[in-house]
Amino acid sequence: MFSSLGVRNYRFYSAGQVVSLIGLWMQRVAQDWLVLELSHGSPVALGIAAALQFAPTLVFSLWAGVLADRMDKRRLLLYLETGLGLCALALGLLDVTGVVQLWQVYLLCLLLGAVASLETPIRQSFVVEMVGRAQLTNAVALNSMTFNLARMIGPAIAGLMITAVGTGWVFLINAASFAGVIGGLLLMNPETLHRSERVPREKGQLREGLRYVRGRPDLVTLMVLVFFVSTFGLNFYVTLAVVARNVFGGQADAYGFLSTMLAVGTLTGATLAARRSARGKPRLRLLFGGVVAFGILEMVAGVMPTLWAVGLALIPVGAALMTFTTTANATVQLAVDPAMRGRVMGLYMLMFLGGNPVGGPVMGWLAEHFTGRAPLVFGGVVSVLTALVAALVLVRRGGVTLPVRPWSRLRVLRRR
Repeated sequence: MFSSLGVRNYRFYSAGQVVSLIGLWMQRVAQDWLVLELSHGSPVALGIAAALQFAPTLVFSLWAGVLADRMDKRRLLLYLETGLGLCALALGLLDVTGVVQLWQVYLLCLLLGAVASLETPIRQSFVVEMVGRAQLTNAVALNSMTFNLARMIGPAIAGLMITAVGTGWVFLINAASFAGVIGGLLLMNPETLHRSERVPREKGQLREGLRYVRGRPDLVTLMVLVFFVSTFGLNFYVTLAVVARNVFGGQADAYGFLSTMLAVGTLTGATLAARRSARGKPRLRLLFGGVVAFGILEMVAGVMPTLWAVGLALIPVGAALMTFTTTANATVQLAVDPAMRGRVMGLYMLMFLGGNPVGGPVMGWLAEHFTGRAPLVFGGVVSVLTALVAALVLVRRGGVTLPVRPWSRLRVLRRR
């Protein structure tokens, strides 16, 4: 279950990530709450902030994949993690000095998104260099465990801190937490990395990567599935704040509670994924089953009558979510040529994050014109329908097989 931690470089990386990601989740809660305070509770303003933070993904993530194939990923990450820390420091200083305005938050969301859109594909494709192909599935699952352990701890701490001392100090703590991940990268031994051969700089490398994916129907279908589920189903940074404040009249600690309950589920799902990694390559039936379960459970969470009921319902939502995301990530990385991995992961992260500039405002509009519960229900419906359509497309193309017994539970078997 923890076999990847036997790799020295990965241990340093993972330890740094624990510290940094706790700070990151603290900032996410504080940033959402600050936007709601400055906009007098507007879900649309929250959606705009989310859109600005993820909009740079549309521009930079594909080029980040090209850079990942060309350059030293560890060195690139050192620069980019420093940039993320400086963005958090700037927002914290504006807030604690009492001069912060909504447009400044929007601007820093855009800057943060620009750096993150470069950092994420490079970080994702760096995992295999730390642990090698044999440990990749386990390392992806452990990364998710780390991410969601932080997701469980960070929002709870942030909710208490915002109530006690305000949002500004949360941003400053996040800025300091980047020392963890930067230190982990510096302590690595570059000589023991499983480096793939760097692609020499040539014209047309981005187009070459897109042609590679276009020629793989299985990858195209998976990318489309990831896009729709992420865009409309994974907008919890909008939906949970609105549910906590506008539906149940709660404060920042209520938002922190909902975020923590979701994180309990995602940590559980990531732990199960790490255990499953010992069985070999991930299966497509697990991927599609995870999406369908996630969509149904998200709809259930959207109609729960009390704050505590929503929180408890978010636990299985998080578990199903991690089943889908860890399986999709490992499937893509193991299915591609190493020379194309950076560019393919750049496209994957574009699909995973690039729809948020659309999904954020749409979810905010639904919450404002219908009810704060509407985004959860709508996201669940879209996720289920997209999974069913994607499974049928692969069946028709001969990529997967479904059982012939009509009353048995739906199963999508592994690719032949």
